[in-house]
Amino acid sequence: MLVVIAIIGILAAVSLPTISGWGKGNVMLASTRQMLDDVQRARQYAISQRTTVYMVFCPSNFWSDSLRVVGLNRYTVLPATETVKGEKLYGKQLNSYNFVTLRSVGEQPGKVSPRYLSSWKTLPEGATIAEWKFGPRNTSRDFTNPPGSLLSSDVFTVRGFARTNTIPFPSSDAALTTAPYVTLPYIAFNHLGQPESGEDEFIPLAKGTVGYSRDANRVATQDAPTITESPPNNSINAFTIVRIDKLTGRARLEKQEFK
Repeated sequence: MLVVIAIIGILAAVSLPTISGWGKGNVMLASTRQMLDDVQRARQYAISQRTTVYMVFCPSNFWSDSLRVVGLNRYTVLPATETVKGEKLYGKQLNSYNFVTLRSVGEQPGKVSPRYLSSWKTLPEGATIAEWKFGPRNTSRDFTNPPGSLLSSDVFTVRGFARTNTIPFPSSDAALTTAPYVTLPYIAFNHLGQPESGEDEFIPLAKGTVGYSRDANRVATQDAPTITESPPNNSINAFTIVRIDKLTGRARLEKQEFK
């Protein structure tokens, strides 16, 4: 009996790292699958509703977004009903997204009727959107497709998100106030399902966690999040990037093993 127990213990010790790695791999697989599906979802919304659909991402410190010219805080001018909704997004900064349209099918030209098309969606725990993607649009990083890829010679450049302050936030009811609104990172699709930017768009994913300040009841509070990639810099050295084709709007995966 003791020999059998000892053998079981040895087998468990040997297999534990493999099982652990398998679980982490599944997190990235699930996150990639979710993002690919939701990019396709945004594209289909745009085609079916024959309008521009924005895939907007929850920014950090959104409660402090202000207009430099007049010193007006875009968030605190919202009615209390909207800031209450915003409080629910403290724990979704930098890792959640939603779909928004500013026009509906059949509306008169120039008419604006913003609608959020979903609830806020968050990536599975253990995965996140790379923090550097939230940098300015004019910042960029270059990547090369891995050896053996059909596009192995293709070097592609990933820039920061485009930004807009024309979309009501944190919900369409914020449209009852006057634009500009809180500035949101976004990727947009036109009525043909193509990226509105006219160029390939990219969403880099990373293994890691997003840390939020929480109160005694474990509810996220108004504070900037911290993103920790594990292993460090894996969004660059072992990249997993959702690439959206500029001509078709279809998404595919660009993936590199750790160097």
